[in-house]
Amino acid sequence: MRALSIGATGMEAQQLNVEVIANNIANLSTTGFKRSRAEFQDLLYQNLRSVGSASSDTGTVVPSGLQVGLGVRPAATYRINSQGTLNTTNNPLDVAVNGLGFFQVQMPDGTTAYTRAGSFQLNSSGQLVTADGYTILPSVTVPSTATAITINSSGQVLASVAGQTAQTTLGQLQLANFVNPAGLESIGNNILKETTASGTPTTGNPNTTNFGTLVQGSLEQSNVDIVSEITDMITAQRAYEMNSKVINTADQMLNTTNQMKA
Repeated sequence: MRALSIGATGMEAQQLNVEVIANNIANLSTTGFKRSRAEFQDLLYQNLRSVGSASSDTGTVVPSGLQVGLGVRPAATYRINSQGTLNTTNNPLDVAVNGLGFFQVQMPDGTTAYTRAGSFQLNSSGQLVTADGYTILPSVTVPSTATAITINSSGQVLASVAGQTAQTTLGQLQLANFVNPAGLESIGNNILKETTASGTPTTGNPNTTNFGTLVQGSLEQSNVDIVSEITDMITAQRAYEMNSKVINTADQMLNTTNQMKA
């Protein structure tokens, strides 16, 4: 009775589907979060009568054959990198990317990681860092005498210093872009890492070709659409119930066979 194992694969697939949806909903308020979508593939088929095989000695062939599918399996969780809504915070260290690109972050082991979460802070040395204290690259240090910080759309970081009329240029923020941003690996804490699938990064200044602009005093919100997620969750729940019904029906059929008497 193949239906038992087929139904089981369907239940496992929809369980994963619900888990992906649950993670999307849980991160509804996570800055710069990108929703994921579970993708599935059908399993191998058992060929009981091969398509195109000879059906007679005169050269006629089987037009459709006889195949029985063996179920479904998860294939990928695809990250959807659509733009999230920009929320105004009026915090001068909050910076949102409007368009393509990722902020570059120096990890404790010296490697470079990437993020869309622009909720920056200053460490004890005045360096621009993430909420976990990771340095933003290229490094920008704000002097203690600065009275105001300006980050323009092109990524220039300027400071107003007491006693000076003109603003002082502190540095230049750059963005990184990838051929396949969906191939970046999520490691938690709003951090993504480069992989073979993502390709190597291309870096450049904001507000140039293939790079978005920066918006100071704003944060990019999660791109999760709660209505869509709830709809998908209900659909997954119904599919899970139907697969369990398949297993129950198959079990009843086997029970009927076992009760048959010669």
